[in-house]
Amino acid sequence: MNLIVAVDKNWAIGKENKLLVSIPADMKFFRQETTGKVVVMGRKTLESFPGGLPLKNRTNIVLTRDKNYQAKGAVIVHTLEELLKELEKYPAEEVYCIGGESIYRLLLPYCDTAHITKIDYGYEADRYFPNLDESGEWEVTASSEEQTYFDLEYRFVKYVRKAK
Repeated sequence: MNLIVAVDKNWAIGKENKLLVSIPADMKFFRQETTGKVVVMGRKTLESFPGGLPLKNRTNIVLTRDKNYQAKGAVIVHTLEELLKELEKYPAEEVYCIGGESIYRLLLPYCDTAHITKIDYGYEADRYFPNLDESGEWEVTASSEEQTYFDLEYRFVKYVRKAK
């Protein structure tokens, strides 16, 4: 399974159920990576999308403890076990975990590729992603040239879990 996330220099990912910043090239990369694939997210992430609607041209799977939760156009699961059973239907390389924080933390052990947009700025935040540079389990296999959006510098970094 893959994961895809944009983090600031402190590995922060969001505040008050919103992204820290919207960088057009990052949004384009996200669309290119996930269109036609399976995206796994939590309820709050789905609700943060425009209109609270699932992403177009993707299979949307939402993990929530709320047994009554429904979202038109999304597959709803309520436990990790139920999610893993659902994911057996798809090739692992076509599944992307897209957040939020608790879903990333829950699914990180099941992921082997991480697409991280690293933004060289520290935001005020209340949600964080685990620091892969400190974990020892991940290695950088690709990194883009530094890019800029107005005064923000960022790069696209691909991490792969080290073989055990």
